Amino acid sequence: MSATEFEVDQRDIQFVLFEQLKVQDLPNSSYKDFDRDMYEMVVGEAAKLAEETLAPLNATGDRHGCKWDDGEVTTPPGYKEAYKTYIEGGWQGLSIDAEHGGGGLPKPIALAVVEMFTGACSAFVMYPGLTVAVANLLSRMANDWTREHILPKLVSGEWSGTMCLTEAQAGSAVGDVRTVARRDGDSYLLEGSKIFITSGEHDLCSNIIHIMLARTPDAPAGIRGLSLFIVPKYRINEDGSLGDKNDIYCSGIEHKMGLNGSSTCTLSIGDNEGAQAFLIGDESEGILRMFSLMNEARIGVGVQSYSVAAAAYQSALAYARDRIQGTRLAEFKDAHAERVPIIDHPDVRRMLLSCRSQVEGMRALGMTLGYYADQYLAHQGTPEAERYMDLLEVLTPICKSWCSDQCFMVASQALQIFGGYGYIGEYPVEQYVRDSKVFSIYEGTNGIQALDLIGRKMGQHNGRSFMATMNELNQRISALGDHPELAEEQKALEAARDRLSSATMTMMSLGMGGKMEVAASHACDLLNLFGDVVIATSLAEQARIASSRLSELSSEAGVDITDTEARTGWLREDSEARFYARKVDNLRFFAHQFLPRTAGLELQIAAKDATVLEAVL
Repeated sequence: MSATEFEVDQRDIQFVLFEQLKVQDLPNSSYKDFDRDMYEMVVGEAAKLAEETLAPLNATGDRHGCKWDDGEVTTPPGYKEAYKTYIEGGWQGLSIDAEHGGGGLPKPIALAVVEMFTGACSAFVMYPGLTVAVANLLSRMANDWTREHILPKLVSGEWSGTMCLTEAQAGSAVGDVRTVARRDGDSYLLEGSKIFITSGEHDLCSNIIHIMLARTPDAPAGIRGLSLFIVPKYRINEDGSLGDKNDIYCSGIEHKMGLNGSSTCTLSIGDNEGAQAFLIGDESEGILRMFSLMNEARIGVGVQSYSVAAAAYQSALAYARDRIQGTRLAEFKDAHAERVPIIDHPDVRRMLLSCRSQVEGMRALGMTLGYYADQYLAHQGTPEAERYMDLLEVLTPICKSWCSDQCFMVASQALQIFGGYGYIGEYPVEQYVRDSKVFSIYEGTNGIQALDLIGRKMGQHNGRSFMATMNELNQRISALGDHPELAEEQKALEAARDRLSSATMTMMSLGMGGKMEVAASHACDLLNLFGDVVIATSLAEQARIASSRLSELSSEAGVDITDTEARTGWLREDSEARFYARKVDNLRFFAHQFLPRTAGLELQIAAKDATVLEAVL
């Protein structure tokens, strides 16, 4: 691999799927016709499409961007052809139930595919990406007519979907939405405007289904008065055929820092006769129904984040292996010493390990959430289903927030490895930095995610969801006890877990003492502490599996791994052994280089400092 080419890390993806999560053993009866060979084939074909078809679009889309002309948006060169290939390959509805026309595959497999496509060209994937979430929403909550006439076209990719919340005065404050919905027979007519709508207008398919929040004239103020509507770009007749253009007009697109191949639109709705709309569920239930779509989108942002971070890391790794610069530190005084690749320099190695441990921890978290979603469905009506939903509820804001924050840091660190070359357009890493900044902003800013965590998720069901999550983390940490070679790392994880418990108690005391604003000012501290522990336990799971495999492989090879020279030689020759050794290294690095910062975060929270509220700004 060169530093300018995109390459999928299939080995690590397969490790998470088949060795960590064991998706081939999922109990859901819907998967009885699938096996590991089928899953590996899907992953392999997706990697091929990502590397050969989508990756070349990344720089092209960034340079050309989208073009707006009198309400119509043209996507960058190559996007239409790639989208056609994408939907003809059946990639759009991989994890959607077969009864709705989807592939019916496990969600971790679908997330692995999404990662590969997103790492190849994040802007392109934003067009079909939200469509899947819209299809899932409609499959659960829409009426029979919608399931018959709209859902199949979303699943096939013939139509696409969007999520329309934001208005000029209503960003994070969703309850301030002013778009009005007036009843018109069996449907509604909408009037208002929406901004920052991803894929709100484009030329990739024949219709766009907007899922839109609006309020009826007599609805109460705030979020309780919001209803959820289907608003098509083209009107839909009773028989499902397309009618005239609906009263929706794209009045412009944004010129952005990154993701230039993705159209971000301003939509004017109902400027003339009103835009045809269909109610989902009942009036004033919109925010409850939208949460389903929002939570899926938030996990999607987490996946998007580690996908781009992985691409940045792979590019930096290839560059570090090829770039010759300087001598080994021990020989720096020798003018005639051999010049070495920068991967031999300690600080570059530090940055690479930092990137890799975070990327592989995030990948494990994202796919694990997909696994929990599948297990929830497989155990419907049992306490196990309740437990998996508890885990999803708590870990979703952590996945979105921690992964998006760290993605930007990983991309920045990857650029640093390139030095000056990373700052110019010759290499893709500067685009990864620009593309990734928005991940911490959209689908609910990370500050909002932190408030969601402390204000809703940790206390819901009388703390049951939080305790279920802590029990899961404890089990992962305790499992290291069977591996004495990881004893120091287990101690580091136990200490970080205890800091999380202590910080949580402090936050609870602030809330119970009526100091919610002080607690809110430390919400991001708690989320970051929580995220550090979650990622560390994911890496611990991987290191435990890898350590066992290393013992097996060394025994088969007749290698004494306590002999440093023999171990080094063996790892040099055996690629599988190297892979597992890296997993152990990831945990050791993260435990000793990242987890110490949890002590600082705990101290920040324990201080109950209110300066943020009292300071003069």
